[in-house]
Amino acid sequence: MIPLPLFRLGLAAALVAASLTLQAREADGEASAQIRRTSFGVPHILAKDERGLGYGIGYAYAQDNLCLLAGEVLTVNGERSRYFGADGKTVEQRDNLSSDLFFTWLNEPAAVDSFLTAQPVAVRDLLDGYANGYNRALGERRIEGLPAECGAGEWLRPITSRDLVKLTRRLLAEGGVGQFVEAVVAATPPELAAQRPEVDYSVALARQAQFAAERGSNAVAVGAERSANGRGLLLANPHFPWIGGMRFYQMQLTIPGQLDVMGAALPGLPVVNIGFNRQLAWTHTVDTSKHFTLYRLQLDPRDATRYLYDGQSLPLERKLLKVTVKGEDGTLSQVERTIHLSKFGPVVQWPGRLDWDKHAAYSLRDANLDNTRVLQQWYRINRADSLQALKASVGELQGIPWVNTLAVDAAGQALYLNQSVVPYVDQGMLEQCSNPAASGPLVVLDGSRSACQWKVDAQAAQSGIFPANLLPSLERRDYVQHANDSAWMVNPAQPLTGFSPLVSRADQPLGLRSRFALQRLQGKGKLGSAELQHMVFDDEVYQASLLMPDLLQWCKGVEADIQSVCASLQAWNGKADQDSGIGLVHFMNIAATLAEHPQSWRVPFDLADPLHTPRGLAVEQAAVRKLLHEAALGSLAQVNEAGIAADQRWGQIQQAADGTPVPGGPQALGVYNAMVSVPVGPGKRLVVSGSSYLQVVSFTEQGPQAQGLLAFSLSSERASAYAADQTRAFAAKQLAPIPFTEAQIKADPQYQQYVISERDKGQVVSAK
Repeated sequence: MIPLPLFRLGLAAALVAASLTLQAREADGEASAQIRRTSFGVPHILAKDERGLGYGIGYAYAQDNLCLLAGEVLTVNGERSRYFGADGKTVEQRDNLSSDLFFTWLNEPAAVDSFLTAQPVAVRDLLDGYANGYNRALGERRIEGLPAECGAGEWLRPITSRDLVKLTRRLLAEGGVGQFVEAVVAATPPELAAQRPEVDYSVALARQAQFAAERGSNAVAVGAERSANGRGLLLANPHFPWIGGMRFYQMQLTIPGQLDVMGAALPGLPVVNIGFNRQLAWTHTVDTSKHFTLYRLQLDPRDATRYLYDGQSLPLERKLLKVTVKGEDGTLSQVERTIHLSKFGPVVQWPGRLDWDKHAAYSLRDANLDNTRVLQQWYRINRADSLQALKASVGELQGIPWVNTLAVDAAGQALYLNQSVVPYVDQGMLEQCSNPAASGPLVVLDGSRSACQWKVDAQAAQSGIFPANLLPSLERRDYVQHANDSAWMVNPAQPLTGFSPLVSRADQPLGLRSRFALQRLQGKGKLGSAELQHMVFDDEVYQASLLMPDLLQWCKGVEADIQSVCASLQAWNGKADQDSGIGLVHFMNIAATLAEHPQSWRVPFDLADPLHTPRGLAVEQAAVRKLLHEAALGSLAQVNEAGIAADQRWGQIQQAADGTPVPGGPQALGVYNAMVSVPVGPGKRLVVSGSSYLQVVSFTEQGPQAQGLLAFSLSSERASAYAADQTRAFAAKQLAPIPFTEAQIKADPQYQQYVISERDKGQVVSAK
């Protein structure tokens, strides 16, 4: 076995040798990068500096996802209506005009300039290089012929680093004001209520409710006490959209002597968001912390466009937005809309929830709109040489927007951080400033008093947010896990409590994925990569273990009209895999009905026993039996309406766009391999979100050993060889080795490499 220091020395020598060609070609200062592709087309990008690295990233990304990124750039610039009309839809099924108005405001020039100015030189170089690399690929692909996804391509254009900043700001807004697009652009003073634009708030509300479902995640970080080899072990299982601007891209980034990181990144980001390097592995899960608050404005009785603040009447700022719109006849015109802003942020209006009348209005303050540190944060994590370095960078920069961080190192330490950008509103302020009339998950503060402004702590990286030392953090030698609950039960042996409700709560039932994970992790048995993979690929429906014994007992005496439902439940294998029968569909429908009636549980939630409650089904109660009968009848009707045959398997129903069967099911049922799919035809459901970049990383004396997959594959272009290959492997539940070292990369059976340089950007590059 090669000693680790000698192994690292050999690796360094190999990287230096591999970069000699780049150094020769970059003698004149022009950006250059070497791109090596391995199985599934995964790019391993090598450059001597950040500008060259960004150049390689942008070029490789555009080779695989040119139209996707171009479409997202169009969106964040507020230009969709110009090319596709006001009534067209974005990927998120939002009307183009509302989207364009919102992004015209969000990405106004001053905000973009401020973000760019705040970036260190290394990040600016990455952004500049990325834009130039993308533009080079765009030119080449115009010559070769554009992908079908680009259509006629009249809307494609070269991009700049400013476009990438706009994409980043959209990502930041996802956890806050980005969920209120329609409520921002449609907010209208009461005297102009008749002119309020028509907005489908029901669609907007459903999209807001789906945020966590479509951007959830699982993570398990195993320390030395529980890992099979006494070193760190990590499962990364983010649940993210399979389409659009949140679709991950797999890549390795290397600058010899400075950076060597492998993982996945979101479109337009020149950094790895989830991944590993030689010393550590990390992942993220969407947190339950609040990243914005609403403020109830007390309006001036004389003028509903003015509000009272510490007794003074202040005017709402009026901002005129202009969007170019293509008409049905192809002519262009401008639509103007005025939005209103208080000192907290934009006024939002949601009829029946957040009304703007003569007495009050609501304004939203989003903490992440001032987060200019996000790219620097991930680049610092990419380069971290220890778990403590990762933790220190998060504590110093506080650039993580709306996710938790879980990580392990080679020495076997496991880390959990709930340290994202959270408004500094403690329990005392909530008691003094929150609106007692408000209901639901939204935090509404009194906007008439300066005493209700977010608190400021000199130790925080940004004014008005919690400093890192007041946010949850846990280091363990056994394990930490997370599945989109609060920080409370990351490890039941050491509950995390005592935080502001905006940060974490310890009084609510755990989600079923968390309970499933904690059940699998209980005891003191050793865990290896196989055990973590099985947590995902077993496709167990955890809720079935809580309900099926009682459900089948109830089935013994049911009426003839629902006996077919009971027969399918009895034949079902209790999983959400390709072979699961229609019993899964009936169970999904019945469970959805029961979720609206928590009194149906036999054993309700017990704060003293959160790992095992609620459980059981109170079938001894007549009301519950009646509810079940109605749910079963309703499920039969739903199945018939959906065109699902009695003998269909789940793999014939839930599929990727190319028809590949996709295992997994709803997270609400406790399916760890969580999937969101939507009806697209008789007996068919299309996967739109769910397990995305899967990564299982262990550490050995030779360095990290990783297996993984990009569940939806690398390319979003149907004609690409990399459009569905990983999806088929995912359907077969086969994680692939992830090449990381030079030896592993060059030994890959699909290895190919090419060098690109700004000097020869007029030449079309072909792989060797």
